[in-house]
Amino acid sequence: MSGAALPGGEPFGAGPSGAASPGDGLPGTGAEPLQYTVPGTGGLGPAGAVRAIERVLLDGLDPEAAPARSAVPVPAGELLLMPAAAGPYAGVKIAGVAPDNPARGLPRITGSHLLLDGATLQPLAVLDGAALTALRTPAVTAAALARLAAPEAEHLVVFGSGPQAYGHLDALLAVRPLRRLTVVARDPGRVAALVAYGRGLGLMASAGGPEAVGRADVVVCCTTARTPLFDGALVPAHAAVAAVGSHEPEAREVDEVLVGRAELYVEARTVAAREAGDLLVAGVGGRQLWNLAELVRGDALVPDGRPRFFKSVGMAWEDLAVAAEVYRAGRHRSP
Repeated sequence: MSGAALPGGEPFGAGPSGAASPGDGLPGTGAEPLQYTVPGTGGLGPAGAVRAIERVLLDGLDPEAAPARSAVPVPAGELLLMPAAAGPYAGVKIAGVAPDNPARGLPRITGSHLLLDGATLQPLAVLDGAALTALRTPAVTAAALARLAAPEAEHLVVFGSGPQAYGHLDALLAVRPLRRLTVVARDPGRVAALVAYGRGLGLMASAGGPEAVGRADVVVCCTTARTPLFDGALVPAHAAVAAVGSHEPEAREVDEVLVGRAELYVEARTVAAREAGDLLVAGVGGRQLWNLAELVRGDALVPDGRPRFFKSVGMAWEDLAVAAEVYRAGRHRSP
């Protein structure tokens, strides 16, 4: 395998010197036991990432049995350890959450994902953790909202103006015929930048306030908020809402009014019971929670006449699914 260049970093498939490293083939994957760095996501786009998430679920992965995330407090914030195995691959993401980084002009989320051959646990690739998260989180949301949002949904309201807001806009354009974008966020400069980005994609885009949810077809919350962003009573009955900003049991982006009105969906019930503050603070108790596998496989109820709410906290199998697709795509591109 030769070193086909990727934007912004080391050749794909090359060692530190830039030369391809020798190695015997690994059983199960046809891969070479190389360890190399992929600075971003290798050109994998939102639609490909959505397909990767859907594929691993359709192939039988049970998110309820996926390994739990470990969180370790450190002086700068929090370190997250996220291992997973599925099909011919295994992997682990080590992510840092550094709340003070944005004030330094640095990403709030840092880290790396180590992709391994599933049969031998030999290293295959190291991916940039922030770039992987920025791709996989919107892909998970899009996989859910492709089933929950009305087929004709065209007005997206996004809370937040960071990388996840951009990623969610790109991913949702891959699954719904959006025509209008409303951005709700605190920083006027960043709001203006995202509005300009949306207009560049051909959308009618503007800044707005929380009341914009009353005219939304799709609402996505990707903020660091710890209290509800809007009045859940305003959300139309036909709308789909996703909240992705927190994995802490005491933090939430939506209120108990929306949760009480909506049909509820999560990545996995086991994880939501520990980390989904939007649901836990609202006291969902014995309510039915459909998981993402049930939704993707067509087993979940998707009712008309009431909002549909998807709460995502992020799981390691999602990182693995997208990382493996980046790796496969890169190997196929190499001469």
